[in-house]
Parts: sequence; structure tokens; C-alpha cells
Amino acid sequence: MNRIVVDIETLAYPIGQFDEQQREYLLKFAKTEEERMETIQKMSLNPFTAHTIAIGMLNPDSDQGKVLYDAPTGEPRFSADGRVEFIACQEHQMLEEFWKTISHYNQFITFNGRSFDGPFLLLRSTMLGIRPTKNLLPNRYYVNEHCDLLDQLTFYGAIRRFNLDFYCKSFGIKSPKSGGITGLDLGGLYSEGRFFEIADYCLGDVRATADLYQRWRSYLLFEK
Repeated sequence: MNRIVVDIETLAYPIGQFDEQQREYLLKFAKTEEERMETIQKMSLNPFTAHTIAIGMLNPDSDQGKVLYDAPTGEPRFSADGRVEFIACQEHQMLEEFWKTISHYNQFITFNGRSFDGPFLLLRSTMLGIRPTKNLLPNRYYVNEHCDLLDQLTFYGAIRRFNLDFYCKSFGIKSPKSGGITGLDLGGLYSEGRFFEIADYCLGDVRATADLYQRWRSYLLFEK
């Protein structure tokens, strides 16, 4: 089967970019400064208050792929092993290239992709007038189309869910957080123009997801 692992990085727009009515709506349940900051932080998870700053794609069988990332255009770069290409572009170009690439694959693999990556990519594309080439949210129980590892490792919500870092450490897989960067650092990196570090962080997430997929496929996939 032709398959691809997908992961995205997103960043909220500054709260000041929204008009007064929108700001009031977004912050209406935040009663304290702590709640306000928490609400603003969570805006990165919603396609109506955030934008895509990186999309990582990796073929888990060949270990080849690409990372599209929001940055001034420049010459493509490659990972140390030469298997992954880094392409700087703007969000609309990123999404167009993503849909073009994913159209060639039968199965896409994510971690929490049904709740986050899939809806985010579908809605951001729609907002930018880009037609998706794949339904990222097909039948939840048919893993041959979309294999969401968070669904599989919780047996569709039967047991507690953990984040990617926790699962990686539990299974002895290199955690994408081992480099010292977490999702909370992305805003600072972006504002400082450290775009490639965001792309490299995204690649770490994609590779960890691919390794986790191989572990699940080897031991817990009973119907192939």
C-alpha cells in the first residue's frame, strides 16, 4: 500500500489582529489574566484563529519526504541524510503542494489527525479557496485510509490518551521533544525568523509518528 505520514505545525494570529467584536467573543470566558493567556495559547489549535506554518510528509517505507514551511522563499534544503527536502513557501502554496502530493497516496497516517491535523487542513484550505484532493476524515474505523495512531493506541477511546512525547518514551522511540523545542516555543521561533528550526521540529514529529506507526503495525495490526 502507498502510504504517507503527515504532521502540521500551526500558529495563532496575534489577538490584536481580530476586531473588537471578535476579541470579545474569543475571550468572553476568560475571567482572569491566566485564563486569558491560556485561551490565546489555544487559538493555535483552531483554523479560524491560526495559520499553517509547516507541513511534514514522510513515506514510512522509503523514509523519503518533504517539509513545507512558512518562510521567505529560497533554495531548497535537505536533511542530513538527504532523504527529506525542506521547501520554503507561503501558506497557500504550502497547502496547494500538500494536496497535490497527498493525492498520490492511498493511506495517510497521523497522530491525533482526526481531531486536529485533518480538520485544520481541510478548513484552512477552504478559507484560502483551495480544493482538497482527499477526504482526510473518512470512516473512522477503516485504517486503510486514515490511520490515526491516537485512535489505535487508545482503542478508540477505551483507555487514557497521552501525547506523542509520552508514547515515544514509553515505546523506546526517539522523542521529537528531545531537541529541547516544544510546541510552546513555535511563536518565539517564528517571530525571530527561525523558520528552519520550526521545519526541522516538524520533521522530528513526522519521523516519530512514522516510528510509532511501524511499532503499531508490527504488533497490533491484525487485519492487513
